[in-house]
Amino acid sequence: MDKEITDIVGILDNNEAEDVMVLDVQKVSNLTSYFIVATANSDPHMEALRDKILEYVKKDNIPVIYYDHGKGYDWMVVDCGFFIAHLFSKKGREFYSLEDLWLNAKSYKLEEILNK
Repeated sequence: MDKEITDIVGILDNNEAEDVMVLDVQKVSNLTSYFIVATANSDPHMEALRDKILEYVKKDNIPVIYYDHGKGYDWMVVDCGFFIAHLFSKKGREFYSLEDLWLNAKSYKLEEILNK
């Protein structure tokens, strides 16, 4: 797994994101290589997680293709080409069930990624 993916997962974990996981979609999609998926516990928390990811990619000169700028979403994305970070509210995570849409992708739980 790419260092950047591991770093972002660590950032999400350090900032109290819940149910953090990575889907390796390289073999099942031509959209991107990885989905990073996490749940926020409030709107301000989701915005803070997005901003922490943006801060990291800017520092490492990783180009951002798109990110949600607004507030009050159940689902926010940060698209950096080789990965897309998906930040959900609890309600949004249940409703959209992204992991179930990509059952053929290899999935990694937080503990596997950070070797906890």
